[in-house]
Amino acid sequence: MSTATSAGQAPPRHRFFVYAPDKTEEGTLARRLSVRPTHLETAKERIANGFIRIGGMMTTPESMHAADKKMVGSMFICEAATIEEVKSMVETDIYYTAGVWDPERIVILPFFGATPIP
Repeated sequence: MSTATSAGQAPPRHRFFVYAPDKTEEGTLARRLSVRPTHLETAKERIANGFIRIGGMMTTPESMHAADKKMVGSMFICEAATIEEVKSMVETDIYYTAGVWDPERIVILPFFGATPIP
């Protein structure tokens, strides 16, 4: 798909799946919780501008029904012109810069949904 556009048109946006697991080292959950308000504020802005279409935290299966969820990562589907734009967004997120997400295990792939995204 060409990124060339007519005057005034934005480049086409594509969907991407992002899997961002947390590091497994001691202290990661505490670090996540300490920067969570900043992460959520940034996510709210990215949802408002249409970058993030759907997203959320991942938990352990054991804590799924517990009041205190044991968070182990994040996943989201976003829309961007390029995969590089998504990578840049991930690398500027506070969870990445604060050492919550494990950069060696992050996965970013083009996504083609079979069902509508709310």
